Amino acid sequence: MEKHIQTPLTKEQVKTLKAGDYVYITGTIYTARDAAHKRMVGENKFPFALENQIIYYLGPTPNREGQVIGSAGPTTSSRMDKYAPTLLDAGLTGMIGKGKRSDAVISSMKKNTAVYFAAVGGAGALLSKCIKKSEVIAYDDLGTEAIRKLYVENLPVITVIDCYGENVYDTAPAKYRR
Repeated sequence: MEKHIQTPLTKEQVKTLKAGDYVYITGTIYTARDAAHKRMVGENKFPFALENQIIYYLGPTPNREGQVIGSAGPTTSSRMDKYAPTLLDAGLTGMIGKGKRSDAVISSMKKNTAVYFAAVGGAGALLSKCIKKSEVIAYDDLGTEAIRKLYVENLPVITVIDCYGENVYDTAPAKYRR
């Protein structure tokens, strides 16, 4: 099913998203990768309020003249798995990346009413066209891994794991084996 959502991503919105839904996100989201996650959790200090927010696992390439941001493809989500439960406990409701998640992350998503979206890997140049504003808000010293506040319009993602634990990575292969 196709759905259009506006941020902030409330728990009520999360409950309406089902694994396999095609979702278009408009509003403010944040970026953070490995180094930023390690710093946030290690310092137990979050540079933005996590409640009802989405983090996109992204380290964009430098922007060319006239562009808001460079290529904006997702990074492998499992690298953030040891940090994700802490962020979910602090109110994060959405994550965007690519690849599978650990059982601990899925359990924390169910406990905290959160969702995991996948963005299409290899389509970073196309995804960057949905990003209308980009501003570094923390950890500038981390370069591409700095935390950015983005404003996106109709960013296309797929709900891979919903807040009930339904997981497309588990269910989709079974459908095609028949």
